[in-house]
Amino acid sequence: MRIFSYGIVTIISLMGVYIFKSLSLPIPWMLGPLVAVLISQFFIRKIELIWPVEFRNFGLVVVGVAIGQAFQFELFTGMGWMIVFMFVLNISITMVSVVLSLFIQKMGNVSIKTSLTSTVAGGLSQIVAFAEEEEDINLAVVTYFHVVRIISIVLLIPFIVSGHIVTDQETFGFSIQTLLPVLLLVTLAWVFALVGKKVKLPVPFFIGPVFFVMILQLVNVQTPEVPVWFLHIAQICIGAYIGLLLKPKMFKLGAKMLVLGIASALVLILATYLQGLLMIQLFHYSLATSFLSTAAGGLDQMSLLATAVGADVSVVSVFQMFRLLFVFILIIPLLKLTCVWIDRRSAKKHGKDVVVGKT
Repeated sequence: MRIFSYGIVTIISLMGVYIFKSLSLPIPWMLGPLVAVLISQFFIRKIELIWPVEFRNFGLVVVGVAIGQAFQFELFTGMGWMIVFMFVLNISITMVSVVLSLFIQKMGNVSIKTSLTSTVAGGLSQIVAFAEEEEDINLAVVTYFHVVRIISIVLLIPFIVSGHIVTDQETFGFSIQTLLPVLLLVTLAWVFALVGKKVKLPVPFFIGPVFFVMILQLVNVQTPEVPVWFLHIAQICIGAYIGLLLKPKMFKLGAKMLVLGIASALVLILATYLQGLLMIQLFHYSLATSFLSTAAGGLDQMSLLATAVGADVSVVSVFQMFRLLFVFILIIPLLKLTCVWIDRRSAKKHGKDVVVGKT
């Protein structure tokens, strides 16, 4: 039954690719499956649409290898105050998230812990895992907010920068001689990703292969170029997975919460778009490179979009990797401390109420 479901999702994904290519819409191999699978699950009720995380991980490994090959080490020379700029970007978007959380707490009638966790611009899996460990956090609301944010960013940014997309030449040349070295490289990158997972590397199936190929480049080992058609398969694997993140059951949260989730995603997109415009003025990068560098999406998705639209993958990867580390090293620990403080304050207040009641 699961294999049948995989086949249905694959067919739906290919239909999405065909529709997007027919309409000349941007990034058809990723956005086509994403939109088609997302919409179809609201109409296909008798069959549970399933797409295993292993397929997504395969896609991430392939994209990670391609980005590692495209990475330019010259970017690290003379970065200077660009690091300070990255700090300012992340601090400012964190402040926007905090303001958003206060608004959502009031309008959505949820706990401050839920609203804070819902608006922090971190990775979906990491934030959901954090929310599962805390009390007084509505996990359904947190999941919905982050899923909507990711889908909104992945869907809207390609259309915003569509005029700046560099069309790649789709060559589907296939031969065993060229395929075997690529498969060997991807297999070794997968093993490196598993090691990264063991040592708790964030987004291991993406960052692991990127680091692996970068190390090979540093020691002057030539690696076979990933074919375009192989990248298309990877994009389908990732797109279908993201499309299935938004479940129909999430719409039981209520109209107000649904609107707040979409509104918060749009506010974050607007804030990062303004940051992107500032980046254009300071560093003279293209709109695609600047916007994808500042967007509050995942490192893997933004790097994949950078590859697809012809943006500077090295710049986008560095900015997004810095944001990921910023969230892991500073934001999540601060969020944890904030939740502890809120719990202690609530417990103290509850204790006072009990004393008053007794008297």
